[in-house]
Amino acid sequence: MTSQVLVIGSANADLVVPVDRRPGGGETVLGGDTILSPGGKGANTAVAAARLGADVALLGAVGDDPYGELLKRSLAESGVNTDSVRTSDRPTGIAYITVTPDGENSILVSPGANSALRPEDVDLDGAEIVVLSLEIPLETVERAVAKAVEKGVKTLLNLSPAAELSAKTLQGLDVLLVNEHEAAFLLGGEADFPKLLDLGPKAAVVTLGAKGAAVVTADGVTEVPSPKVEAVDTTGAGDAFAGALATALAKGEELADAARKAVKVAAITVTRQGAQPSYPTASELE
Repeated sequence: MTSQVLVIGSANADLVVPVDRRPGGGETVLGGDTILSPGGKGANTAVAAARLGADVALLGAVGDDPYGELLKRSLAESGVNTDSVRTSDRPTGIAYITVTPDGENSILVSPGANSALRPEDVDLDGAEIVVLSLEIPLETVERAVAKAVEKGVKTLLNLSPAAELSAKTLQGLDVLLVNEHEAAFLLGGEADFPKLLDLGPKAAVVTLGAKGAAVVTADGVTEVPSPKVEAVDTTGAGDAFAGALATALAKGEELADAARKAVKVAAITVTRQGAQPSYPTASELE
């Protein structure tokens, strides 16, 4: 398997339920009809990159079940190389997602087969940039970053869901991608984005929702505003951002320019329902 953009991450079936409001503890709330769609941070990122014209492969794991077949089919139809998607004896990962009328979501993930992706599965052959997120075992992520440093492969890590990583892993990152909550997690509640570089990455990008993004480099912070749009569903928007950012970086674009494209992609994504079905193609961006 050779591919310019290698995504190492999760593949989940998304079960999405629209609700007027989220239930509190011990409360039952009636929702709308369940929508089944392919998702997972890794699969989403790979599909977003492929739709934008990247040569992309996914290293991940699914179960031997209908959800796994759905995911592999969706990936292949989007142009993602699935040769390295393993089949596990554990069930395919599932994300249970509620979406409120303002487009905001809350998500419960049952990792299933994603937990079976082991450090020894990591193979970076032919990759120019490896993209990682954290719905897979942390030791697998840390092994991938270590191997990428050894081989001179560029690393982009989306620290989602937020988790503690070793100092060595953070120091091996070319780009650390976080949202405001994840940045606060790393910085002990602060919002002083330049301090992200003190943790070790060469650069960082902080996504700011409707406000766009902040690009943090040794030269300072560059604000990248987002186009104004009416949000319908924010599910998978961060993954679309990651896929677009990786695609632009693989093409040799500067980080700030790559972030501008990624902001545009994420803005289009939130105006549509679902994760992967909402991702734009390169021609739509033009």
